[in-house]
Amino acid sequence: MEERKRGFNINLSPKLVVWILIALALIASLSTSFFVVDQSEQAVIIRFGRYMRTLGPGLHFKLPFGIEENINIPTQKVQTLTFGYRSQDNSGSLVGAREYTDESTMLTGDLNIVDVEWIVQYRIANPKSYLFSVKDKETTIRDISQSIMNQLVGDLPILSVMTNQRTQIEYDVQKEMQKIFDRYGFGLEIVTVKLQNIVPPKGDVQDAFEDVNKAIQDMNRLINEGKQYYNQEIPSARGEAEKIVAEAKGYASERVNQAKGDTARFDAMREEYQKNPNITATRLYIEAMGDILSSDGNLTLIDSSLDNFLPIAKIGQNAKKEMENEQ
Repeated sequence: MEERKRGFNINLSPKLVVWILIALALIASLSTSFFVVDQSEQAVIIRFGRYMRTLGPGLHFKLPFGIEENINIPTQKVQTLTFGYRSQDNSGSLVGAREYTDESTMLTGDLNIVDVEWIVQYRIANPKSYLFSVKDKETTIRDISQSIMNQLVGDLPILSVMTNQRTQIEYDVQKEMQKIFDRYGFGLEIVTVKLQNIVPPKGDVQDAFEDVNKAIQDMNRLINEGKQYYNQEIPSARGEAEKIVAEAKGYASERVNQAKGDTARFDAMREEYQKNPNITATRLYIEAMGDILSSDGNLTLIDSSLDNFLPIAKIGQNAKKEMENEQ
């Protein structure tokens, strides 16, 4: 038994112990020296709390044993802050806004109270500035956004805030927040500011504004119906007007051409009359009498002294009968 116990005894030389310690230190060094940065991240390297460098995605080396520390920052991720309400971590269900009325309750330019809920989406554009410029980052973003929103809402009447100025408010809040972030070097980029619910306090005030909104909706509906009727009737009226104009132009062209023909005939007749006045006058008289006598109207000839008259129509009828009898 004593021989077996002696067989398990390991006698390590000091030199071997040193090599083992060196190997362990080397393994520990390698395990704390290499790190990976994801595609959506950038890594900030600090040495004893002092900024050293910023690294992009990939496998990187740093000094081991805590001499250098890497802080991976999600620079591509869009982060969201809600105001006036909160969403739970995983379920996504909203927490009632009653707990956050200090954020949402605001005074408008016409001294009305309104509850405004909105979101701010941002991303980290400069990891170094983001880490070292602001200590309490979320609180700072909330304070700036809430201050700007209060100022803009306080410059407008409540009806404008609830209706036609929503988009302008979103744009102005985003622009003013970005100005402040750039001025103080926060390293943040505002992606969007989106208004959610804008309602007056519950009670008589809310009921009154619901009536106003209903009246506005009715007004817009009537305006749209009027525009629809206008769009239906105007093309029809234009078509009718174009038709009348075309007919008028055709009639005018016909009358002009007829007048030109009459003028040409008159000019030709005048030339003939100037050449042979008596013959032309006689011919015109005969043509006129031929037209008169050939008409079907009830025609009577009376002499200048009104003593005698001749019923031309009856003569013409009797002549027709005689011609028919002869045939």
